[in-house]
Amino acid sequence: QVQLVESGGGLVQPGGSLSLSCVASGFNLYNYHIGWFRQAPGKEREGVSCISNIGGRRVYADSVKNRFTISRDDAKNTVDLQMNSLKPEDTAVYYCATDLNYRCTGLLDQNMDYWGKGTLVTVSS
Repeated sequence: QVQLVESGGGLVQPGGSLSLSCVASGFNLYNYHIGWFRQAPGKEREGVSCISNIGGRRVYADSVKNRFTISRDDAKNTVDLQMNSLKPEDTAVYYCATDLNYRCTGLLDQNMDYWGKGTLVTVSS
């Protein structure tokens, strides 16, 4: 069964850090580009970051550039999102997504087949 599972969300104060992890099961992430997306209450889902297969290309939304870092560990079948200097506006449910046709050339939702159920990040004092 193909599955993506996010973890690492939680409550953090402004300026704090969290590390999200996306673990794949039922398939090998090695050949896949992976995207992180988020959806805040009352807002549309937006792209946050993506990473190509092998990790040669990384793309970040302007709103998270220089604060978030995406990385992958194909041996562990995971893609991580390190989030530093968190702001209240980063509060959202964070999702990872992919499929064989997805390419990390930007942050548009390409209607991927595989999505995790999300992990909630709340930034509040």
